[in-house]
Amino acid sequence: TGVMPSKKIQLFYHRNYYILKYIKIENFHFELFLFIFWKKCDLHKLEEGPPLQAVLTREEGLQYYRTMQTIRRMELKADQLYKQKIIRGFCHLYDGQEACAVGIETGINLSDHLITAYRAHGYTLTRGGTVREIMAELTGRRGGIAKGKGGSMHMYTKHFYGGNGIVGAQVPLGAGVALACKYLGNNEICVCLYGDGAANQGQIFETYNMASLWKLPCIFICENNKYGMGTSVERAAASTDYYKRGDFIPGLRLDGMDVLCVREATKFAAEHCRSGKGPILMELQTYRYHGHSMSDPGVSYRTREEIQEVRSKSDPISMLKDRMLSNNMASVEELKEIDVEVRKEIEDAAQFATTDPEPPLDDLCNHIFYNDPPMEVRGTNPWTKLKSVS
Repeated sequence: TGVMPSKKIQLFYHRNYYILKYIKIENFHFELFLFIFWKKCDLHKLEEGPPLQAVLTREEGLQYYRTMQTIRRMELKADQLYKQKIIRGFCHLYDGQEACAVGIETGINLSDHLITAYRAHGYTLTRGGTVREIMAELTGRRGGIAKGKGGSMHMYTKHFYGGNGIVGAQVPLGAGVALACKYLGNNEICVCLYGDGAANQGQIFETYNMASLWKLPCIFICENNKYGMGTSVERAAASTDYYKRGDFIPGLRLDGMDVLCVREATKFAAEHCRSGKGPILMELQTYRYHGHSMSDPGVSYRTREEIQEVRSKSDPISMLKDRMLSNNMASVEELKEIDVEVRKEIEDAAQFATTDPEPPLDDLCNHIFYNDPPMEVRGTNPWTKLKSVS
């Protein structure tokens, strides 16, 4: 423009998104921002929704790419170790849904709280866990994030309450965390996640009622990945408008495959809660590439072509990568370098997870009670030294 000759602005259309490209040129130092526009979210009992645009810096883009790629590669390695019978028991993988975990985390603070169901590996990472700790927990080793006692479904970090194996049970627990936030007056919120399969649980509707009555700072998020185990949402729910399920609670539905869309919607929802307006409900439309769990091949109730179509058109990592490359925010070489670093981190973690010792039998009764005197239960107490007779 003639007003500010040191700046150049471009507007163009790319993959269903309007992108405003802003290049700041000062003394040959380039700073690149993307102003990205998308379609309006579906709203329920809200006059206004999240902004229809977001600013993405180069640093943010590279960090989001690295985190999502780490989750993807970590889950693929877990798949491999499970098939080798190194990981046993229940194992629910998160690949395909990475934009949900990364977008939510970048829309709240680390001091906020989060609780989810059993598809928890991605959130364990974004909440501060390490790949090494997560992989070691999956193999039941002493260096795991829950000391090898929790496995796939029960991982925890500070302000992250799991990883819960009972369908829908984390929702009332999350409301309890939100009640604590309100009671303490610390301006913190709780993000409470569940899937479309759990959305028909009665305890969820009971929790909606209490949360609304008490105006709890709670974001209820339904990760709608289209299938509850092997049943499609159309066969399981009379109404698939999950964002309207709160009835008296405002809600919004958005593209859960777009990390920036999720980020901006989460910021909007968090501000709603912090302002004292009570709970809000979000529905993230997403997709899982694996089956429900590792025991589910995932192709008996959907076609391989359906999965491939989502991969080719809506993959969260590919979408972000395309945006960054097409706008010169990163080079192919830079992203390949990140890929190499991520693969090495995953391989190192897998090596640790297969060589670290299992927890000793003496640890079996630890971490049950907090600072209580020994309590006799059926002739033993938590401090009893156990030994194997097998």
